[in-house]
Parts: sequence; C-alpha cells; structure tokens
Amino acid sequence: MSHKNLKSVPIYKKALELCLMSREIASYVSFNKDLLKLYQSQSLRDIIAEALLTDAILIPQQIAHAEFSQSHSERMKSASFINIMIRNINSYCTGLEKDGVREKEYLNLLRKEIKSFRASFRKWRQNLSS
Repeated sequence: MSHKNLKSVPIYKKALELCLMSREIASYVSFNKDLLKLYQSQSLRDIIAEALLTDAILIPQQIAHAEFSQSHSERMKSASFINIMIRNINSYCTGLEKDGVREKEYLNLLRKEIKSFRASFRKWRQNLSS
C-alpha cells in the first residue's frame, strides 16, 4: 500500500467540504434534529436529508478507496459510484424543494458546491485512468 496522504489530494478536501455543507443543510431542513435518528423518521424531508448525508459521507470514502487501490477496475468502480452519488445529491436538492423547503438559497449553495466538485472530479477521474 502506498503512503499517500489524503489531505494532499484536492478532490478529497473538496469532498470533505461537500460533506460538511450537506450535514449543515440536512440538519437545517430536517424536522428531527438528531441526525443519527433520521432513518427512523416517516417524514419525506427527513428521509431525503438522511439520503443526502449518507451519499455525501460515501464520496470521500470512495475517493480514499480509489486513491489507495492498485486495481484500475476498482478505481473506475469508485469513480462511477461517486458520479451516481453526485447526481443523487442534485436530486435530493430538488426533492427538498418539492417538499417545501423555503430556504432555496441553501439548496442553491449546495448545488453550486456540487457543480464545483463535479469539475474537480472530472479532472481527478481522468488522472485515475492514466
């Protein structure tokens, strides 16, 4: 295993920022303020907030997996998985809007962060292939 430092990987830092922003938004929009218990809620908003959190947490984990993997196919699998989670997070923003979240500026901030992350992600993914 290589001795890579994830803190020196820009996409990893961006993923952690995305994670933090997702957590803050999930906390803000959810009815259940105990984020660890969101999965128990019957509220659509809480269910979406839980999914948002889950996917946002998985992204840096998948980046780490890809960075440390020796297998090209494993790295590509992680990249593909991250791509799906990015799309999901955009969908969660739309779902929260449709569920009546009035603070659209927060959702738009998250969308902007996703867009910025996606641009960095594309560059990172190209480097994974080489």
